[in-house]
Amino acid sequence: MQSIKSILTPIDFSDNAEKIIKAAAYMAGTFKAELHLVFVAQTFEDYSGFFVPPINLPNLEEELFASAQQQMETYIEENRAGLLEAGVQHVTGKVLSGDIAEEILKYAAKKKVQLIIMGTHGYKGLERIMFGSVAEKVVKSASCPVMTVNPYRE
Repeated sequence: MQSIKSILTPIDFSDNAEKIIKAAAYMAGTFKAELHLVFVAQTFEDYSGFFVPPINLPNLEEELFASAQQQMETYIEENRAGLLEAGVQHVTGKVLSGDIAEEILKYAAKKKVQLIIMGTHGYKGLERIMFGSVAEKVVKSASCPVMTVNPYRE
């Protein structure tokens, strides 16, 4: 196995994200690896068969994307002390748009990350049944090892 110099961690800004970030920060600090945090804004195209939105969809998607970018910057700033304490020297945040699992896999390949650390839970209920498990898709298709963290266990 090659040395771990770059770690990718998808986040969703939920309460569970903090546990995932702590695990990723620990690993990044241990390996002195760069940490990439990504948030994937799912496009409304995925829901086009379910409803016709009464608003201008492109504008809404642009606003949501811009809001997610601002939230990512704020999230990194708010967690910078904990990341530094864990030994993380370099962290980047990126907001992507599209199918969540596909975008995670594309970003991992583009950045040539050696490890993906992600939560086992994200979607709930009907959405999970309809769209499947993002973690499962990433584990099955990633070209690097994937470490999953169950945020509901200590």
